[in-house]
This record gives sequence, structure tokens and C-alpha cells, in this order.
Amino acid sequence: MKTIVGAGVTGCVAGCLLLSAGLSGCATVQTAASSVTASIGSVVERLAHPEPATSPYLASSAGLDSYKTEVAQHVVRHNPEHNFSGQLPPLLPAIVVLEITVDRDGQLARVAVQRSRNPDAAEVALAAMRRSTPLPKPQQLAQATGKLTFSETFLFADRERYQLRSLAGPQASE
Repeated sequence: MKTIVGAGVTGCVAGCLLLSAGLSGCATVQTAASSVTASIGSVVERLAHPEPATSPYLASSAGLDSYKTEVAQHVVRHNPEHNFSGQLPPLLPAIVVLEITVDRDGQLARVAVQRSRNPDAAEVALAAMRRSTPLPKPQQLAQATGKLTFSETFLFADRERYQLRSLAGPQASE
């Protein structure tokens, strides 16, 4: 009797089928072994050469980034006295992350502080969003509920002035 040495699942399956064929003496097992080997080859080929992804999430991800940039520009236009232009300092006094929900007409359905260690900066960021309504319409990005939820980060250079992460350039190194 031969010892069958195989690599991975293909060798194991083929070995088991050949052993079964030898023990039973049945010709149909040999046909089944060929069929299984062909199926395994087909699966391996598909894994090695997958078809290109056509996921709707790829397009909506790019669309969301564009929308966030548009919203950030809108907020900047409506809050010029709070904008910080130039390179951000290496140590920021505050970082505020807001979770923003917009309806299909661009109205703020909800805005909440997702993360902040500075209540004053959080209030500046919330007020900036409220002054900026209505926001640009999210168009096709609004879900079946007619709303879109996303996050925006306010990077504070000092007590009152910030840059929005969607528009900010690189930060200064120490």
C-alpha cells in the first residue's frame, strides 16, 4: 500500500478518497475523487484570481469623503472668526470629534460630542455646526431613513480657533 503525502486540503481529500476507493473496490469512488479534485482546483483558481470588486461601498466611501470636505468648507465660510489658517502647532490644546446627522435637506437632525476633553472647545464646535445650518444636501448618501451620519474632527490651535480635519494640512512637528 502506498503512503499518500499531500499539502493542505487537496492532498487530504484526495488521500481519503483514494483510500476509500482501495478499500471498497468501487469504480464510482474514483469518479467522485476526480470530481472533487476538479472542484478543488476550480476553487483554488477563483481564490488565486478573484474578480474585481464592484461593491457599492467603494463608491459611497469616496462620496462620503467628498461630502465631508464640502461640509467642512461650508462650516469654514459660516465661521470665519473661528478659523485657524496655517500649520497647526505640534501640541493641540483641544481636539473635538462631533457625530453629525444630517437629513436629506441638509438640516441638522442631531449633533453630539463623540470625544472631547475640553468642554469649552466642545461648545465652540457645537455652536459652529449650528451656525452653519443648513448644510449642503447629502444627495444619494442619505440612507433609506433619509439621514446621513458622519464624524468631523475639530483641531483647536488655541481657545477659539480651529481647523477641520477634512481640510487640515499636516501638523507641525515638535
